[in-house]
Amino acid sequence: MNVTVFGTGYVGLVQGAVLADVGHHVVCVDVDAAKVERLKKGEIPIYEPGLEPLVKENFVAGRLEFTTDAAAGVKHGQVQFIAVGTPPDEDGSADLKYVLAVAETIAQHMERDQIIIDKSTVPVGTADKVRDKVDGVLEARGRKDLRFDVVSNPEFLKEGSAVSDCQRPDRIIIGTSSKQTEDVMRELYAPFSRQHDKMIVMDVRSAELTKYAANCMLATKISFMNEMANLAERLGADIEMVRQGIGSDPRIGYHFIYPGVGYGGSCFPKDVQALIRTADDIDFDAKVLKAVEARNEEQKTTLFQKIHKHYQGNLASKTFAIWGLAFKPNTDDMREAPSRVLMEALWQAGAKVQAYDPEAMEETQRIYGNRDDLTLCGTKEAALRGADALAIVTEWQSFRAPDIELIKQQLAQPVIFDGRNMFEPRRMAVKGMTYYSVGRT
Repeated sequence: MNVTVFGTGYVGLVQGAVLADVGHHVVCVDVDAAKVERLKKGEIPIYEPGLEPLVKENFVAGRLEFTTDAAAGVKHGQVQFIAVGTPPDEDGSADLKYVLAVAETIAQHMERDQIIIDKSTVPVGTADKVRDKVDGVLEARGRKDLRFDVVSNPEFLKEGSAVSDCQRPDRIIIGTSSKQTEDVMRELYAPFSRQHDKMIVMDVRSAELTKYAANCMLATKISFMNEMANLAERLGADIEMVRQGIGSDPRIGYHFIYPGVGYGGSCFPKDVQALIRTADDIDFDAKVLKAVEARNEEQKTTLFQKIHKHYQGNLASKTFAIWGLAFKPNTDDMREAPSRVLMEALWQAGAKVQAYDPEAMEETQRIYGNRDDLTLCGTKEAALRGADALAIVTEWQSFRAPDIELIKQQLAQPVIFDGRNMFEPRRMAVKGMTYYSVGRT
């Protein structure tokens, strides 16, 4: 099938590459000419495991193309994916200007019946707005003879495992009331449903809400565990034991119940805020979602609070090594990352930072530029040299088995502030470390 994807970010590029890999002929359209040229050369603008060889292989095979020519893209695709960003507006709602701009572009250039697929995470009712936009442009063109359908097909990709999530999806949500459109979508996704039918078909608005409900549920689990961690600290309990105790209940499970310093990234914060805004717009008080957001914002400050308390507020002359800058492992994404909250609080208190992350160094440089109070180090060991203490913010695999004796030698004091509970407190005590974690005494 000929497929067009508008947008080459996390969602569009991964979806386009995976569809091309199973044999579809995919054209990815982007307005950024420089980005398109880099993609043609095999230069991937994001770090995502497995994505680079997938893009290169399918580009060389001719199944995956990149262009800025929107008209050519519309002409090519039997289906048109909208996979552009929906950044949060000032009030927290999802900004649909890019989605609607693509809808307008498709309507301006379409010369045959089309299926338009909302792949971007969008609020309930967006398909209606896309439909109205396309209708208006077609009417202005005098082409009301052209028929189209707008489908909600939300993505459920996790940064760091987006390729495998796309290749082996748990479910494929399709929002449409048209049997003809459903048949086309089944053909499109047939290679991903060979063992059993993974497609769940529903009305458009339910599909749109499903995406938000899924992310908000996962965010709720994280905030709940962080709330329990704060209780555990104050009650003298061990949140890791509690986690094992409740995770063994199959009704709860172990996924997303790891306490830490809060969630970040491009999805959870934005989607929780957007659904709260949607609720406000219909005069519904989303009390649970507001509590989830409030707990997460406060949780991002807990590591600094522990540091501040340990040093009795005297941070002006201190230097802190930070391991982990990305909001999670296996990505270079620093959007809403807890590391940013910690670093900015340390700088505000007059402290300096020596930081290391396996993938997010360039992104950190882009965000903060050159600062006297920030040193980006080439290795995790280099970040330790001359620092007063170590703070761990992201649970990269390479941080799990450190040389504790080297850490003690390099730091001015043997102190670790662990925001991800990577080590056993008793082992750290035996090794002579002063060790702070989350929800553990």
